[in-house]
Amino acid sequence: MTYRAYIKKDYKPEIRWVADRPQFNRSLPLLAVTLGIVVSLTVFVLFSDGKSENKANTVVLETNASLPLESAALAIVREAESAAPTIIPEPEQNPVDSKVETPRWQTVVVRKGDSLSMIFDRLSLSPRLLYQIMHSSDDAKILKELLPGQKLDFLIEQGEFLSLRFEPELTRMLEAHKSADKISSNIVITELDYRNKQATGRIDSSLFLAGLRAGLSDRLIMQMVSIFGWDIDFALDIREGDEFKVIYQEQFKDNVKVGDGPILAAIFTNRKETYRALRYTSPEGQTNYFNEEGISMRKAFLRTPLKFSRISSGFNLRRKHPVLNRIRAHKGVDYAAPTGTPIKATGDGTVTLAGRKGGYGRTVILKHGGTRSTLYAHMSSISKNTRKGKRVKQGQIIGYVGKSGLATGPHLHYEFRVNGVHRNPLTVKFPNASGVPNKYRADFKKKTAEHLALLNQQVPTRLADNKESKVIALDETRSASRRVH
Repeated sequence: MTYRAYIKKDYKPEIRWVADRPQFNRSLPLLAVTLGIVVSLTVFVLFSDGKSENKANTVVLETNASLPLESAALAIVREAESAAPTIIPEPEQNPVDSKVETPRWQTVVVRKGDSLSMIFDRLSLSPRLLYQIMHSSDDAKILKELLPGQKLDFLIEQGEFLSLRFEPELTRMLEAHKSADKISSNIVITELDYRNKQATGRIDSSLFLAGLRAGLSDRLIMQMVSIFGWDIDFALDIREGDEFKVIYQEQFKDNVKVGDGPILAAIFTNRKETYRALRYTSPEGQTNYFNEEGISMRKAFLRTPLKFSRISSGFNLRRKHPVLNRIRAHKGVDYAAPTGTPIKATGDGTVTLAGRKGGYGRTVILKHGGTRSTLYAHMSSISKNTRKGKRVKQGQIIGYVGKSGLATGPHLHYEFRVNGVHRNPLTVKFPNASGVPNKYRADFKKKTAEHLALLNQQVPTRLADNKESKVIALDETRSASRRVH
């Protein structure tokens, strides 16, 4: 069939069918252009020579056999459109936004000899701004108390001051902000979270190493020594196999540990004798450590008056004097220690002597109540605040180790007397300080019952029969409102 016969046969029916479909309705100019393109292509194919002509006719006929003339034209146009690349317009960028930089905090560490004016000068901030901040509120006065190592945080944008932060304590922060030409400042209080921890340990070489293995800080170890220091001489009495258990608090700020809180309860077994200590705060706000019976752990006297290396001579009524070379009773204890080691008053008392006393050299004598007195001899110097007639507190430094008087080397000679009679300072029984008042005994039992039960549980190291220490988490975070004092 020739192409002309093909058109005459099929054109009209297809035209009618196409007219029924709204998507093929086109304006006359578009239809004319499309038909022109189709006719041009057809003429080109018909006048092609040889095999190329036959092949071209075949292609055209096959392509258009199932499409009417207008449909074929539209297919060409759509194919051309589909071949073109799709361009998605990019969102317009704001040139101003692309150049904006978020202000950053700058941290300044206070140096030795620094002042606020020097710090502001280094940051190119004006003295007028410093004056405004210092007079913005009474809270800003804490900036006058800067110490080396403290930090100041500044928020500065393009040389313009925006904010200042200063945190002198974990729970307090000064914030100063600039708004227009005014500076406002105030103290922000942050409550810490408290978590209870339990540490257990067994001593195999030293208390310090056992405490470190248990996860205790130096501060907690010394706190434990202070609690039991009236009953245990940690320089002489500690033995391998002694055990301890400590319940203490950890302090958290923004879920980050920032320090250790106080010891809440502790138990220490020394030479098979067990001591328990419970922290209790009375309704009047007084905090102290007591045993399970409510008797104060704090005694009227410290067991030792200084940190020493060894006892060079004990209490002996028939000792041969090293200088006089004859039998002479040694009515006290000699503690060997380096020259200059601080000497502490073992109890509250009044100074009855502060000066030289024969072979004792530089000596201090304290009277404690009506029946007890203590003597400290061979000092290198006496504290300036220790004078006859003055009151001293337990633990107050009254002098320093030396070798004045009849002494062969630096040491402290310490005597303890009851009604004028010398007693062995290492074995004498000390009177207790006041315990929990009777009116608060029920409150004491209630508040310490939980911790006492934990202390009385058998120490895990005994059950395991090893020398390792461990730390055990006890409970979840406790807010400041539930803090145990």
